Amino acid sequence: MTAPDLSIVTPAFNEEANLPFLYQELRTVLDGLGLAWEWIVVDDHSRDGTFGVASGLAAADPRVRCLRLSRNSGAHVALTCGLHAAGGACAVVMAADLQDPPDVIGELLARWRAGAKIVWAARAIREGETASTLRFSRLYWRLVRKLIPETTIPDTGADFFLVDRQALDAYGRFDERNISAFMLINWMGFRQDVVTYTKRARLHGQSGWTLSKKVELVVDSLISFSHLPIRMMSVIGFLVALAGLAYAGWVALNALTGTPIQGWSSLMIVVLALGGAQMAMLGLLGEYMWRSYENGRRRPLYMIEAATPSQGSDRSGGSSAHGR
Repeated sequence: MTAPDLSIVTPAFNEEANLPFLYQELRTVLDGLGLAWEWIVVDDHSRDGTFGVASGLAAADPRVRCLRLSRNSGAHVALTCGLHAAGGACAVVMAADLQDPPDVIGELLARWRAGAKIVWAARAIREGETASTLRFSRLYWRLVRKLIPETTIPDTGADFFLVDRQALDAYGRFDERNISAFMLINWMGFRQDVVTYTKRARLHGQSGWTLSKKVELVVDSLISFSHLPIRMMSVIGFLVALAGLAYAGWVALNALTGTPIQGWSSLMIVVLALGGAQMAMLGLLGEYMWRSYENGRRRPLYMIEAATPSQGSDRSGGSSAHGR
């Protein structure tokens, strides 16, 4: 079978209502570009009929493939599964909720043909998003760009992007857990470019991107790509030690001048502040150690429960599991 020019990778969780509309838009745009293409839908163990809808689309159009993960593993694992399965000369990652307009694919391909290996679609405007979501997004990307200076992802964020075959093969060499796929792709380097677009409002359903998942992404991004948090622990420890020495000098001075400090209040403040700092640092160390332990166990990153018949198992690391 001839490899397609372009693979579209779409992680999906409870998106049965959106997939038919996205398919129609993709078919219109991609057929108009005159490309040989494939659409890979990775069902992240949805609770609705997402896999059934995608299977129906695949039965009617052999360019559509669907993989269903055996457990809910998160959008970044589902995205990775799709990139491992992609057979195109390049791949475009886009969400299933129709917020990313397929019309932008033409611009991504133009920058790719001009020599870029990774092309980010930056969100200039985000329609239909709440103020809290926009504030969290701005805070996250500001924090990432401040703590990880080599980040080239636009400061408005980007989860819609194109990856060249060379970068896809390089990405397939990684076997890390608990990471941001976007940050890892950015970290790889290669020549990168940016286009801007208007992110549309979600057509159907609600986003599964909960606050706990957002916080987890922040922790994964900072711990996986920056030594600054653990370096800050040393700085805090040094400053606390200096403060302790200064306080000890002050206590000694007051004792010599005949005005010793009375009561236990000041002592308790020191104990609680120092204990809190130590517990926070132990927790941060635990985050680093847990991630090392996760990678050391060598469990498969994902397992495939079902796949559409046209998919096969040659590019997904086997029909049931993937790990390196």
